[in-house]
Amino acid sequence: NVNIIGLVSVLLFYLLILAVGIWAGRRSKNRGDSEEVMVADRSIGLTVGIFTMTATWVGGGYINGTAETVFNPAIGLVGAQAPFGYAFSLVFGGLFFANQMRTRGYVTMLDPFQYKYGERMCGLLFVPALLGEVFWSAAILSALGATLKVILNMDNTHAVIVSACIALGYTLFGGLYSVAYTDVVQLFCIFIGLWLSIPFAMMNPLVQPIATTALTRVVNGTEQTGWLGTVAPQDAAYYADNFLMLTFGGIPWQVYFQRVLSAKTARNAQLLSYIAAFGCLVMALPSVLIGAVAASTDWESTAYFNLTQSTPFSKDDMKLILPLVLQYLCPPAVAFVGLGVVSAAVMSSADSSILSAASMFARNVMKPIFWQTATDRHVIWSMRAAIVVVGIIACILAIQISTIYGLWFLCSDLVYVVLFPQLISVIYLDWSNTYGSLAGYVTGMFLRISAGEALIFLPALFHYPGFVDGSEFYQRFPVKTFSMLASLASSALVSYMTHRLFTEGKLPPAWDVFQCVVPKETRSVTIAAAAEDDDGLMLPPMVQPKPEANEPELRSDID
Repeated sequence: NVNIIGLVSVLLFYLLILAVGIWAGRRSKNRGDSEEVMVADRSIGLTVGIFTMTATWVGGGYINGTAETVFNPAIGLVGAQAPFGYAFSLVFGGLFFANQMRTRGYVTMLDPFQYKYGERMCGLLFVPALLGEVFWSAAILSALGATLKVILNMDNTHAVIVSACIALGYTLFGGLYSVAYTDVVQLFCIFIGLWLSIPFAMMNPLVQPIATTALTRVVNGTEQTGWLGTVAPQDAAYYADNFLMLTFGGIPWQVYFQRVLSAKTARNAQLLSYIAAFGCLVMALPSVLIGAVAASTDWESTAYFNLTQSTPFSKDDMKLILPLVLQYLCPPAVAFVGLGVVSAAVMSSADSSILSAASMFARNVMKPIFWQTATDRHVIWSMRAAIVVVGIIACILAIQISTIYGLWFLCSDLVYVVLFPQLISVIYLDWSNTYGSLAGYVTGMFLRISAGEALIFLPALFHYPGFVDGSEFYQRFPVKTFSMLASLASSALVSYMTHRLFTEGKLPPAWDVFQCVVPKETRSVTIAAAAEDDDGLMLPPMVQPKPEANEPELRSDID
């Protein structure tokens, strides 16, 4: 039952994306330079930057996950918060962080943490950043597997693996150049493919007018809430908690800052954030309409029902809804274009997150912690090895977790709870230090993990007020925002206290075990004096202070 038209379409557009990725990779002037690979030598112009920033968010999780959520009778459009939350995150990122990060000339999002808190603390902060990028990549690969499963009647596992291999191929070859230019093609593909298919899907005789199913619809013979969805009053805090998580948890991402830091100027970095936010909202519209069309369809009268003897309302089938609409509700010629461009576009989105995670590992973990003498060539090869490892982990998650929207949603969780308060501290709190960073990290991580997460089968250690038990339990209490605020408060408080205690001399300089408050010269003199004073108070043993990391070179906004 292979859809020959869809197969040919997918192959053509896969070749298009692969060709663009290889061509863009050849534009790199010096592929042996790690900064060239990670931030394209800061040469990405405003137009390409806007397209690649928008396409970074508008990937497989975005278009497939939004359609899945609108179609889901238990959620609906009201529950499709991610497109709007991520759009707002771009606005706030541009307002408060893009200019500071680009002006200081960082290469990765973790650079300011490494310079201020040290390599080991930076290594700890890499963990939630890595998890966020891996879940994002898994959502994209899961969306692509769903598309290929519909088109090719292929097993989901094989579909995910094949797609990941293609995306990894040109990412390994071209770095950010390949990613940025394939993003431009991807965005055009999604825009044309989805908007072309919507009128034909709406005019299908098996589809009711979407206005009539907005409030109520019939699912398997029972009347249910329409595709607009509702929010129960008792879930208002849970709803607000998730929206804040998506908005502010969408900022501390390497995949976002990689585009910001590759911009030619700091002003361009801000502009592309604002314009991309508008682009994200526009690109959500076709997915919302496709979800509404799917919710208004008599699926028992379609060829899909004749083939499977089921309607797509099970958890495993809901994530297929966008490609199902394209294949079964559109004419063959339209389905040819729609399925091809969407699958190719989804495939090209996986590269961004995988490259981002690998860049952070190579620059902020591998080189400073494990291989201080590594050259640029060593950094690039370690980054390529990390690309493969991250791709494999994302494949496993995409195969094991059935919901695209759930994966897409989950990726911002620890990023919001742990990384967002850390980013505020390192950029805006002059007195922040490693002690506060570690306290905030432990606080946020403990509070969030102890609250549990049904999607990854993590049991809840604590039941907050309004806890909803069951196989898909959730906390009605705004536990994510509570954890984030507790992390920020503990980070700021511990940083301030240790800063005052050391700088006012209430704690001996030698007790600055993280070497982050007392100046190196003062600490060295104190240690030497303590060693000569036989009658004095014995201080804790100290390792020899290491040279402090140099601040990154300040770069001009004018190239």
